[in-house]
Amino acid sequence: MRLGTNLPAVGGYNQKVILDVIRRTSGGLSRVELAEATGLSAQTVSNVSRRLLADGLIREAGTSTDGGVGKPRTILQLEARGRFAVGVHLDPSVITLVLLDLAGSVVTHSRMPAPSAVSSEETIDRIAEAVESLIASSGVSRDRIVGVGVAAPGPVDLGRGIMLNPPLLSGWQSVPLRDALLQRLALPVLVEKDVTAAAVAELWMGDVEDRGNFAFFYYGTGTGMGVVLGGEVIRGASGNAGDIGHILVTHGGELCSCGRRGCLGNVILPRLLVTDWMARSAGEPTGVELDVEAVHREFAALAALAEAGDDAARSVLEPMAGHIATGLVAIINLLDLDRVVFGGPFWHPVSAVLLGLVPDLVADSPALVAPHAVAFEESEIGEDVAAVGAACLVLDNTFSPRPDSLLLSPSVRS
Repeated sequence: MRLGTNLPAVGGYNQKVILDVIRRTSGGLSRVELAEATGLSAQTVSNVSRRLLADGLIREAGTSTDGGVGKPRTILQLEARGRFAVGVHLDPSVITLVLLDLAGSVVTHSRMPAPSAVSSEETIDRIAEAVESLIASSGVSRDRIVGVGVAAPGPVDLGRGIMLNPPLLSGWQSVPLRDALLQRLALPVLVEKDVTAAAVAELWMGDVEDRGNFAFFYYGTGTGMGVVLGGEVIRGASGNAGDIGHILVTHGGELCSCGRRGCLGNVILPRLLVTDWMARSAGEPTGVELDVEAVHREFAALAALAEAGDDAARSVLEPMAGHIATGLVAIINLLDLDRVVFGGPFWHPVSAVLLGLVPDLVADSPALVAPHAVAFEESEIGEDVAAVGAACLVLDNTFSPRPDSLLLSPSVRS
């Protein structure tokens, strides 16, 4: 939990500290309790609370005597509908949009197939139209929306909001996604790598005690990993940390785009798993070209059969579990993680099967050196986690306390 400071000229930081504490306390807190939790003086808490109430970010919610005697204390709670953020996930197969309130609840959401036969410019037009439609259908006043976050496949130039060369999206080389949407929407826009956005979602939605050291294993059209150390998302030198797709986990498999065989992202690619399963079922290669909807449909069918105990289906997914475990052992050893969270558009169908296999494979690996237990769990946010994370990124950027902001001059902060 961030502590506030009673030094002058840091009111904005203290306001975020108090809002963050209130947001993470479901029942609300009195001003006295806020002072105790944040280390701020009673006068500072009173002044900041007054501003938060005036801004419609918190509300007074009854009184409490805390089980004792004396004057009842007014409880302050988050005003969840005080502000909102839009999250967009640009996946190679589907575009997901969500509208989140301050509490992280999804107010409304929508999906549309990612158009494959149109230019990036036309796709951006459609995203902008979808955002406007989402806002209009929600009934939320536009002036309460603090911005739009976009989770996109890497690599990305975070500073300029440019998609550089996403391997599964043709025609998206050096696309200025942030500025293009900013021009169309006239709302602040942030662009983030999709796996990092998923990790941001877990941080924003999770309990304070969960903000430790964990990895978010993202399984969508592609594979990636968001990493959190010491409660902070790790982005790396260029903001592109988490590309685990080219970790070698086996000696076989189809040729990867990098020119090698056995890359994690390639051997567990949903399209290739479905193709493998269909070939095994037919007894020979089928030669069938699968579109996006067919991959989703057949992958769900494969997962359901494997969960029901079908030998042919399990013969496809059990090696997948081994490949994931091999990659995770290397990452757990490298970063000393104690928790792995799984999620993404393709994760849920295979969750039951893989969570029944991966933890034991990791624990029994002779290569594992971590001297502690590692927890494995499925994200509770669901398959929209990257879109939710993109919206959380906007909320986090706007409302979360950041000590490094105290090092900036007022002119820079403005």
